[in-house]
Parts: sequence; structure tokens; C-alpha cells
Amino acid sequence: MDTFIQQIINGLVLGSMYALVALGYTMVYGVLNLINFAHGDVLMVGAMAGLSIIKVLQVVAPDLPGIIKLIIAILGAIPVCIAVNLLIERVAYRRLRNAPRLAPLITAIGVSILVQTFAMMIWGRSPISFPSVMSFIPVQIGGAVISQTQIVLLILATLAMVGLVLLVEKTKMGRAMRATAENPRVAGLMGVDSNKVIVATFAIGAALAAIAGVMWAANYSSAQFAMGFVPGLKAFSAAVLGGIGNIYGAMVGGIVLGLIESLGAGYIGDLTGGVLGSHYQDIFAFVVLIIVLTLRPSGIMGERVADRA
Repeated sequence: MDTFIQQIINGLVLGSMYALVALGYTMVYGVLNLINFAHGDVLMVGAMAGLSIIKVLQVVAPDLPGIIKLIIAILGAIPVCIAVNLLIERVAYRRLRNAPRLAPLITAIGVSILVQTFAMMIWGRSPISFPSVMSFIPVQIGGAVISQTQIVLLILATLAMVGLVLLVEKTKMGRAMRATAENPRVAGLMGVDSNKVIVATFAIGAALAAIAGVMWAANYSSAQFAMGFVPGLKAFSAAVLGGIGNIYGAMVGGIVLGLIESLGAGYIGDLTGGVLGSHYQDIFAFVVLIIVLTLRPSGIMGERVADRA
């Protein structure tokens, strides 16, 4: 039971990060019907920017509480990620909005490689250790433990997702996003500026990716220029699993994928008689994704067009 509780905690932590990144994928798809495969690299930029800020704070303000340093790093990484994502939208995607779908897809892959290359030039090729700013004393939950960094991660992810739901459901910009997602042409006739909606969508997705990136690096104590590829791929899978274009589906898909991956890592050895180890945990996530999409192609929660953002 202790192992089960521990894996549930690990799954919630991992799933919350997947959910934040998956929201960026699903929001852009909801508005543009475009898969921004460079979004995982925005997470990487957030992690590297946060790492740089933390290192500066360690020198200029070493006595600051760890939680304050982490929040400052996130707040500093958000505008960097927004600037990168808006540049990607403006240079790579804007002129391809009416192009065949294959063109934006190829462009997204090219942009991903470019972002990784520039990151390698700025921060180097080797993995960089993320400074430990939070206390190492874990919190006991039954027989399981959760680190203080993970507690902060869960709180920030929850606040970010609640804030996004309130923005989409309760604000004028949220209504404009929903209208554009449902029918861009009619929304334009009603006075909705589609360019502003698209820019806002990319900015919000980048902010969520920045939070996930800094927390990912803090949780795993490392960051490097190619770190965004696998989390980005899994977050995209989470968005598809939950129902691409559905923000609630992205949240559910991220949490479910994180739990599946964590429980798979904890029990894969027992299930296979020791043939497979925990480093094969990725197969669980993608096997479940294949099964779900075979039985329900629209994902767990389906594609609710009127709520897409």
C-alpha cells in the first residue's frame, strides 16, 4: 500500500506537468486546428531561463527563501517563453494559416530544431544541474513521502489550471476564444479580432509551459537543451488522450497519463516477472493511448467544440 500511495503521488506530480503543457497544445488546436510541435521546446526555454535566474539569485540574494526564488524564476521565465512563442507564431505560423495542413506540421518540426539549436548555443550542450532551493526535508503521507518542491508544483499547477478555466469561462477574452474556436468566420463578423485571440492563445500556452518547465527542472534537478522533446510528445499524447481541443480533456488526459506512467514504473517489474524494468515505463502511456484512441477516437472527454480555447 505504501508503494501504491507513493506512485499515486508521483503520478499526480508528473501528470500535473503534462497537463500544463497539454493545455498549450489543445488551446492552439482549438483556435487554429494546428499542432504546435515546438511547444515542448517552449517548456525547455522556460526551464533554462528559470535556471539562469535561480543562479543569479543564488549570487545576488542568497538569503532569500527558496520558495521566493522559485516564484521569481517562474515569473522571469514566463515573459521569455511568451516572447519565444509569439515569435514562433509570427514568423512560422501566421502566413500558413490557410495552407495545407502538412505545411504547418513540417514548419513546426523545423522550428523545434531551431529552438533547440539556439538553446544549445546559449546554454551549452551538456546537462546543467538545477540548484536546490527548497528544503530536502520531505513531508510524510502515510508510508509515502512528497518533497516540498513537489508540493509547490502541485499547488502552482492547480492554481494555473483553475485560473485558465476562469479566464476561458468568465472573461471577455475567454468568450472571444470560444467563439473563434467554434466558428472563426462568424466570430470575425461579430467583431472578434482573430489575430488578438491567436496571440493571446499562444501567450497563455507559453506561460503555462514556463511554469511546467521551471518546475520540471526543479523536480528532476537538471535541465538541458533537448529536454523538451519527450515531455512535449507525452503532453501532446495527453491532449489527444483527453480530447484534443478540449481544455478539460487536456487536464484529465495529463493527470491520467501521469498516473499510468507512474504506476507502470512501480509495478512493471512484478507484472512482467522481472523481464522489464522501470525504465520501460513509457510503453504503458503509449499502449493506453493506442487502446483509448482505438475504442474512442475523440478521446476520454471528446472534443467539445463550444468550449475549445
